[in-house]
Amino acid sequence: MNIRISDDEFKERVIKTQEQMEKEGFDFLLCYGNEAEPQFVRYYADYWPSFESAGVLIPAKGDAVLLIGPESGTYARDHSRIRVIYPLLAFRESSEPEYPGAALETFASVLKKVNGDRPCRKFGIAGYSLITKVIYDSLEHALQELGVVEIVRADLLVSKLRAIKTDQEIQCMKEAYRISQEALKKVLEGIHVGMTENQIKGIAMSEIYAQGGEGEAYPFWIITGKGTNQAISRCRNRVVEEGDLIQIQIGTRYEGYASTIGRPVVVGKATDKQRKMIEAALELQKVILQTVRPGVNAGKIAEIQHEVLAKYGLEDCILYGPCHGTGLMEGEYPWIETGVDFKLEENMTFATCLYLGDNKEAVGLRVEDGFRITADGTESFSDYRREIIEIK
Repeated sequence: MNIRISDDEFKERVIKTQEQMEKEGFDFLLCYGNEAEPQFVRYYADYWPSFESAGVLIPAKGDAVLLIGPESGTYARDHSRIRVIYPLLAFRESSEPEYPGAALETFASVLKKVNGDRPCRKFGIAGYSLITKVIYDSLEHALQELGVVEIVRADLLVSKLRAIKTDQEIQCMKEAYRISQEALKKVLEGIHVGMTENQIKGIAMSEIYAQGGEGEAYPFWIITGKGTNQAISRCRNRVVEEGDLIQIQIGTRYEGYASTIGRPVVVGKATDKQRKMIEAALELQKVILQTVRPGVNAGKIAEIQHEVLAKYGLEDCILYGPCHGTGLMEGEYPWIETGVDFKLEENMTFATCLYLGDNKEAVGLRVEDGFRITADGTESFSDYRREIIEIK
């Protein structure tokens, strides 16, 4: 079965964005992305830049266009769902070749082609925190020439549209989680004393590609023993030893959509401390999934995290809120954390990102699974071995 986002859905995304742009008074919206954070570009064009940067330029009226770097023309034409494509010197790779003699556009020339003589006063950037100063300066100079008065951050305009997933998006997310779950199974079958963290990751990567995944959803990690109190990490070449607690994070992309699964694994028999931390994380996940439903205030879910962990005496092990949005990125808008005030809605998708870190003993773990909010509760995208896992 070929699970994909249809061309019609990509077109509908632009239309819905333009409707919101009209409400907020935007004349243009630039959706910027790079290799590590492609979500704003891939959402509209299904294009994932490599080496270079990219952007989707959406006018208040008319068709969106894809902006790429000088070397990506044939690649972009092969992949992009947006057929009008302009190469810009500003989006070249960081080594900054000059491309003498190449026919390249500028921000000013593209804006004139797309907008004509219509006035342009308010210009938004989605991916504002990602855009480099070199690119921003080039854009700002072009907009000054055209008389644009205001350049504003517009990430939320796009992120709010992305927060409620369509049926096609949910099917892609389910496939991404299926692939990651199969990779987790292979990892648990293959772990043994004497392996390195990178060797274990290699098992997961092999299965991800064998199952049809696009690669890592993020630089995922598998770390073992002392020093696992790392909320974000990378694999090392540390060797697995008997008694180690291993923090396993596995995630792949499928059709752009990211998945993430986290499991703590003990090599041998779990100690009382290891068992307590794992049981606390598993109970917290269970209570969260039982509580989440449409209409619930997200702040209430964050309160549950403190209540459950206080029962285990592990409140000091909390680093951040218990859930984040997920979709084209492993972690995306919105976060569920203390102090937020918004209502959960059907077909929002989240991950239970339950990291516990004991900095005194330098050990940590995470229990993580994706889920969507249904009409009366939740549907998990992955649920393999939600238990204390001991490798004999």
